[in-house]
Amino acid sequence: MRILVTGGAGFIGSALVRHLIQNTEHEVLNLDKLTYAGNLESLQSIASDSRYEFVKADIVDQATVSTVLARFQPQAIMHLAAESHVDRSIDGPSDFIQTNIVGTYSLLEATRAYWHDLPEAQRQAFRFHHISTDEVYGDLHGVDDLFTETTPYAPSSPYSASKAASDHLVRAWQRTYGLPVLITNCSNNYGPFHFPEKLIPLVILNALAGKPLPVYGNGLQVRDWLYVEDHARALFKVVTEGVVGETYNIGGHNEQKNIDVVQGICSLLEELAPQKPQGVVHYADLITFVQDRPGHDLRYAIDAGKIERELGWVPEETFTSGLRKTVQWYLENLEWCRRVQDGSYQGERLGSTDIKDLIA
Repeated sequence: MRILVTGGAGFIGSALVRHLIQNTEHEVLNLDKLTYAGNLESLQSIASDSRYEFVKADIVDQATVSTVLARFQPQAIMHLAAESHVDRSIDGPSDFIQTNIVGTYSLLEATRAYWHDLPEAQRQAFRFHHISTDEVYGDLHGVDDLFTETTPYAPSSPYSASKAASDHLVRAWQRTYGLPVLITNCSNNYGPFHFPEKLIPLVILNALAGKPLPVYGNGLQVRDWLYVEDHARALFKVVTEGVVGETYNIGGHNEQKNIDVVQGICSLLEELAPQKPQGVVHYADLITFVQDRPGHDLRYAIDAGKIERELGWVPEETFTSGLRKTVQWYLENLEWCRRVQDGSYQGERLGSTDIKDLIA
């Protein structure tokens, strides 16, 4: 099968592309705009594989996407391209509206035209898989409540509102035009190659540098943590075995308070990186509580029972095992981190193809 992945140079997208190339026989075209969060160095291990191709393009550019679809002829599209950082969406929501809403619309329209012209058997087999977030559901107020696939949407930030809008567009394109879609909503991902502005890598790298470890508010916000490689396996399950029109929630069964995540990282670093920066006695001494973000949801938690019952997927990593693997990976890949932090990673192309090369 030929699978087109949008946003395949991002954190979750690159994990998915690596999984597809390393563990399946499928061909993959990775279409990514390469914003600050797109890092081709995350794909070095598979970049030279004959079944993998990268095209630098923006999903907002419908004509470009149509050209790529016509040439590659995918049997499935897995749509991960998105702006995804809540703090950035609060500071500047425009990019989130453009990429997550307008971009998804443009991709849907290009896909609809491509799908419409396929032979009937290929039309029936085609899948459009839209990857979204549990943040569209808003906040859980009870300690036992869980997000299900029928939980009403109540987004709190410009980011989650833009993702909610994109989910609605995808469902509308199925109901109105018959496009065969699947939607997944996932909990907080963590693991290797995570951009250092996110909580877990930020805490690891700040601790190693002897810098403050910022924790919003009182640190009691609860998130369900999903190891990114478990997520990649789930996404492949859904696109190959999921029922058209269905939504599947993907969670790690790992609810943790933010403060406990930070303290857990500090404990692991005490063991795995005992040589501390000058002046640091205990890594946990660096924990610093900062002003909470506006509209900060207190608790997210996923009921992932449907994907387990219907598709047989369960996460392989516990939070304990996944966090240890993650901390160890960062300790062993500090050069990758340095190149992200100083921006030099953005100069890498690694054999990418621009759309002008396709048209020439």
